[in-house]
Amino acid sequence: MRMRWLVLLCLLVSLAARADGGFPRTVVDALGREVTLTHPPKRIVAIFASNVEMLAAIGAGDAIVGVEAFTRYPADIAERAKVGGRLGFSVEAIARLKADLVVMTPARQAATLVDPLQRIGIPALVLNHRDLEAVLANIRLLGQATGHEVGAEQLIERMQARLDAVQARLAGHPPVSVYLETGSTDRGHYLTLRGHNYTSDILRLAGGTNPFVGSRLSQVGGEAVFQANPSRIIVAGSPQQAASLAKRPGWHTMAAVAAGRIDSIPSALLLIPGPRVVDGVEQLAALLHPELFPPFAEPPP
Repeated sequence: MRMRWLVLLCLLVSLAARADGGFPRTVVDALGREVTLTHPPKRIVAIFASNVEMLAAIGAGDAIVGVEAFTRYPADIAERAKVGGRLGFSVEAIARLKADLVVMTPARQAATLVDPLQRIGIPALVLNHRDLEAVLANIRLLGQATGHEVGAEQLIERMQARLDAVQARLAGHPPVSVYLETGSTDRGHYLTLRGHNYTSDILRLAGGTNPFVGSRLSQVGGEAVFQANPSRIIVAGSPQQAASLAKRPGWHTMAAVAAGRIDSIPSALLLIPGPRVVDGVEQLAALLHPELFPPFAEPPP
């Protein structure tokens, strides 16, 4: 009889755990903080585009009630209440939305929200997107924090399968030297990649190499680009921005410019560390290695 009661008790505990989705649960964020969620979040404030896109992609988009002013994608979420922008973020605005989770990245003073949010009892999860491996890890962490583990794991599996497919096509083919411009100033200085980060990973996985990877500065001049003599030039931006490079003083003498080996990719696919980084890898690989990635042919009518 006692054993039967123990079995019944274990069954009831199991059913209760299943009913609340395994909450409360504790996760560890990028700052090493233990963040406890007492229930599946139903009112999430997501600061920065990458966090919005990851939450939406794992199935938690409907729970997002607040974003920052520069959120553009997905369009329906971008229209939701704003909690700040370039000048900072408002704890009061977050509190008015009755948020039960805030997801942020330590940039543009967002990390200063952590302590005041903690004082008023709103859990804050800080993510750091160092490289593509961290992006995948953050997707998994958000799945755990929101109760969308299945959606997160499915998303990671799809992303990894697409990345593996690109690598299979590139196997055995030498990489291409690429100057990837991420921005510019009106003083003849240009922004590019240095060191190891998620955009560098995109370039590497697309079959490219960065001549400025060892530079201590992300800002370069035209002479440095000329000396690097890249085989291709890619602009993180619009076709119009890419076309304007040839009009810069002296740039027409660069081999890549003279040969018209200049292309663009939307900056969101290269500079936002979310699920669309895989689109960036695929599109960049097709530009750098067109012989391996023929254009998609529409079926005959």
